[in-house]
Amino acid sequence: MNLAVAQFQPKDGDKAYNLSIIEELTQKAKSKKADVISFHEMSVTAYTFTKDLTFDEINTLAEEVPNGEITRKLIQISKNHDIPLLAGLVEKENGKIYNTYICVTKEGVIAKYRKLHPFISQYMSPGNQYVVFDLLGWKCGILICYDNNVIENVRATSLLGAELIFAPHVTGCTPSSMPGRGYVDHKYWSNREDDPVSLRLEFDGPKGRQWLMRWLPARAYDNGVYYAFSNPIGYDGEHLKNGNSMIIDPYGEVLSEIKSFDDDITISKVTKEKIKLSAGWRYKNARRPELYKEIIGYDHKSETNPIWMK
Repeated sequence: MNLAVAQFQPKDGDKAYNLSIIEELTQKAKSKKADVISFHEMSVTAYTFTKDLTFDEINTLAEEVPNGEITRKLIQISKNHDIPLLAGLVEKENGKIYNTYICVTKEGVIAKYRKLHPFISQYMSPGNQYVVFDLLGWKCGILICYDNNVIENVRATSLLGAELIFAPHVTGCTPSSMPGRGYVDHKYWSNREDDPVSLRLEFDGPKGRQWLMRWLPARAYDNGVYYAFSNPIGYDGEHLKNGNSMIIDPYGEVLSEIKSFDDDITISKVTKEKIKLSAGWRYKNARRPELYKEIIGYDHKSETNPIWMK
């Protein structure tokens, strides 16, 4: 399968604009022989600005799935270009709000996943189930941003049969307790055409890509799965994001990565042969769950909020 991941700079709450970029990049992916394309977390609505919305404001932004206009438009884009696509939005159902990611084809919605560890808005409810679905002969899973930081989520999705995990994010370049993390100064972004090297050093350093490389390849390697990581480039709300959307194989190797500062895509061919040759596949078969199933299942109070929101 020819797998594409995208990155673009969204506009806060501007669904029409963001959908237009999604269509533009979907057309580009199809023209380059991609079989599927995935976009970042809440890519249709934008993400960071929702932290400041009232309930009424975020409820107005949210839509039902599959009956909302966003879903219908995504299905139409898929139909227009004859390619499945995955994108994120704010969903509402029965008075609750969710950070949701859907996979659509020209036939309709084939998968819906709600973020397990939402924190950007006090009004968002957590999802309560893993999702594994069939797409073009592949077993696929979805984990949104923070969900991927909890290693049990990745292992559970893998054990449910996922061979490829779509990992839509809005991440990087925010403060953390980890040394070297932090915001990227706007001066680097505003001067990116005249001095692209300085911005690339910021994005690829410990604030951005170096942080991703501490854990993202490990999720793929340990579980013997492909990873489709997507992330916005430029501003999402007031936060500057580093992009670096990439495709990682079951060996933990980066197959391709977007290094542009523009709205763009990258495509890699993924093959199932690698999965059963990977160390992660062997390690899963070597497990002895009788030793730790009760330990892993201990009651625990979940604490999600990142440093930058405290």
